[in-house]
Amino acid sequence: MENSKTTPAILKGHGLPNYSEITPKQINQSIPILLKRLTIEFNLLESELEKIIDQNQCLDWDRSMNPLYRITEALRWSWGTISHLNGVSNSSELRDAYSSQQPDIIRFSNRIGQSKILFKALSKLKTSSINSLDSAQLRIIETELLAMKHKGIGLNDKDQKEFNKYSERLGELSTGFSNNVLDATKEWSLLISDPDELHGIPASTLESLAESAKNLDLKEYTNTDKTTSTNGPWLLGLDMPTYISVLTFANNRNLREKIYKAYMSRASSGKTNNQEVIEEILDIREKQAEILGYNNWAELSISSKMADDVTAVDSLLEELRIPAMAAAKKEIKELTKLAFKETNGEINHLAPWDINYWSERLKKEKFNLNQESLRAWFPLPQVLEGLFKLCKRLFQISFIEEEEEYPKWHDDVKLFNVLDSNNKKIASFYLDPYSRPTSKRGGAWMDECLTKEVREAEEDVLPVAYLVCNQTPPVGDKPSLMSFEEVKTLFHEFGHGLQHMLTTVKYPQAAGINNVEWDAVELPSQFMENWCLDEITLNGIAQHWETKEPLPKQELEKLKSSQNFNSGLNTLRQIHFAITDLKLHSEWDKKSGITPDQFRRHIAKNTTVISPIPEDQFLCSFSHIFAGGYSAGYYSYKWAEVLSADAFSAFEEIGLNNEKEVRAKGKLFRETILGLGGSISPSEIFKLFRGRNVSTKALIKHSGFQSSK
Repeated sequence: MENSKTTPAILKGHGLPNYSEITPKQINQSIPILLKRLTIEFNLLESELEKIIDQNQCLDWDRSMNPLYRITEALRWSWGTISHLNGVSNSSELRDAYSSQQPDIIRFSNRIGQSKILFKALSKLKTSSINSLDSAQLRIIETELLAMKHKGIGLNDKDQKEFNKYSERLGELSTGFSNNVLDATKEWSLLISDPDELHGIPASTLESLAESAKNLDLKEYTNTDKTTSTNGPWLLGLDMPTYISVLTFANNRNLREKIYKAYMSRASSGKTNNQEVIEEILDIREKQAEILGYNNWAELSISSKMADDVTAVDSLLEELRIPAMAAAKKEIKELTKLAFKETNGEINHLAPWDINYWSERLKKEKFNLNQESLRAWFPLPQVLEGLFKLCKRLFQISFIEEEEEYPKWHDDVKLFNVLDSNNKKIASFYLDPYSRPTSKRGGAWMDECLTKEVREAEEDVLPVAYLVCNQTPPVGDKPSLMSFEEVKTLFHEFGHGLQHMLTTVKYPQAAGINNVEWDAVELPSQFMENWCLDEITLNGIAQHWETKEPLPKQELEKLKSSQNFNSGLNTLRQIHFAITDLKLHSEWDKKSGITPDQFRRHIAKNTTVISPIPEDQFLCSFSHIFAGGYSAGYYSYKWAEVLSADAFSAFEEIGLNNEKEVRAKGKLFRETILGLGGSISPSEIFKLFRGRNVSTKALIKHSGFQSSK
């Protein structure tokens, strides 16, 4: 057995990773060692399974699935840690190490997925042990068998070799795509010294931009150490907090146009150009789908999801597109009318960089709501405290920050423990909340650090989640003051984390988010977003960071009444992304002579109210589908939103202030949707919670639309 003191941190294989000890050099040295060891272990497992089959011995879970899990979990722990660091602590050295080891990781994964002995053993286990396996075990095996089919288990040697070559190339392309987006984002900056150019931008943003300028070696500014939000200079970047703030509040239309075009054209030219990368990714996916016997990648993708087929997804998106388009057209007319009036006719049609700005102006006029001024009521520590109170109210759990020393990858990171009603620790989560444009990829996400595992001879493994956001960092003594959208994002990711942490499934292969169909996995996250506007919850999260005063009731009412504002435009935006993704993976063909961008612009005719401008190369930074797991699956956000709206309506029906009933319904939600994870199908879990099949009525009502039916 290896000495834990000399074992490289990346090979530890259990517990919390020692992030600070994991170096690119160690990765390059250790991953080959790990893969060699796991290959030996898998070869031994194959030999054991072949012997059992040949001698017609009893094949059970302990002799097949458990040893397989130990092998795959060892790889997930190590490579998952490296992938996590690649997302939150990116550097040129780390990405080089990641890219150099990724092909061998893919080869080993394909080696397992294409094992004929393993496939034969699992098929035998499924049929011969059908009376001794529970429903969760059967579902896990069925998922594993389908995954092996998608890895090419049924292919002849020639096709399998070609399939594997494509898999390795896809891994390389996806990593390159992500790196290009990160590089393009951090390479662009704009230094501004004239305060007149920044009129309208909130002081909190200006403080952050002035702080960024302090890090530059600016010879022309001799007093940059005394830089403030009022005297500048200010350094603008394409990080999400800056981009959204400028688009929403800058009176300078030229500045809005400049940052919009820079953001939307990221990774579309020069060394970071993703256009050819996109074409190759789509082409390879199409070829892989054909090799596996599917008509297209979308058909392959949806075969393992909750939706029945591409037609079912099309139907749902169209059911939502029709009312959203009608609402969006009305909304854009109203925004144009306001812009025309306030500019004395200078603006008679809106450009894309005008939407956020005039939406904020109209919102203020309609509801007397200034969301930027509300940031003072949403300091991160208070928002967390309110979120924790909500979870105690709904799920009878509590949270405490870890006081002992623990491994972390950045000083911003905190670790929290989750306690049950008996104050027993049942899980933990890391929170990495702030934007770091030069080393951290954009967006927000949840991922697994440790997966729950019930062990007989050893101590159980408690689940640990990563929760990552990119919100405005604190400046000086001022805490991170969150926009309401950032609050919703935190609640969203926390919903994913809850499903991971509160699982009651004893098999790690189906615990938490594991084995949950991709188009159902957003249910808990979007469900939690709904609670941001619950009055009891808002009173818990909204407290002025200086005066400690609660959010005034009139402001709360304004927030509530404004939530359906521009719901048509917002919904249509998501529909556009979802349909573009689906059709790129089902209808686009490289031989057609039409580029993916041209194809997307054709789709935009029926899914946008303002056509994309030439500089809009959004696909080049659409990481969800080209560098994430959402290819032919972006529709999942809307599919799951139908589920989450219907689930939340169960609480609305009993009354959100009915504490006794809310606690009871929260307990049921925890026991079913959060607790059962991937142990049974999401439609069956939904029925256990709701007592019936899902309906789109709640989402259409929540969006303020009229049903198209």
